[in-house]
Amino acid sequence: MGAGKSAIGKRLAARLGLPFVDADDEIERAAGCTIAEFFERFGEQEFRAGERRVISRLLEESPRVLSTGGGAYMDPETRSLMKARALTVWLRAELDVLFDRVKKRTHRPLLRQGDPKETLARLMQQRYPIYAEADIVVDSTAQPAERTTEQVLDAIRAHLQAQTAGQTS
Repeated sequence: MGAGKSAIGKRLAARLGLPFVDADDEIERAAGCTIAEFFERFGEQEFRAGERRVISRLLEESPRVLSTGGGAYMDPETRSLMKARALTVWLRAELDVLFDRVKKRTHRPLLRQGDPKETLARLMQQRYPIYAEADIVVDSTAQPAERTTEQVLDAIRAHLQAQTAGQTS
């Protein structure tokens, strides 16, 4: 939440000549309601099951830049699908950066419960060790999104070169 998945994802897709897809938008389209409404009606467990189905479908389609919600990668089945079918990138951010980006937004279901900064800190503690399993990690700081996009592109190139070198040796 607030790491820049959509902002960086859109720029990355444009630079790579690929479509950009936000999994949350696709989930809302499939559910016929907002994510916040889905959470209220059915709870997080049911949301994660639907999220997994949508992401699985999206990963079977042609190449694209796919932005997923912050909790998607926490689900072991969804994470396994993503690791098998995609190159995963974690935009790692510090608490103050995340909080500054999300503090005025009211559509985040997980931030509606209690102190939003405490909630973010707790989520970071739970999620960051799992997020670290991503193929690529790039720090998302207060710098311009275009600079972070460049860093992601550089990291992708380095990752692909390392893979290619490993296959030829």
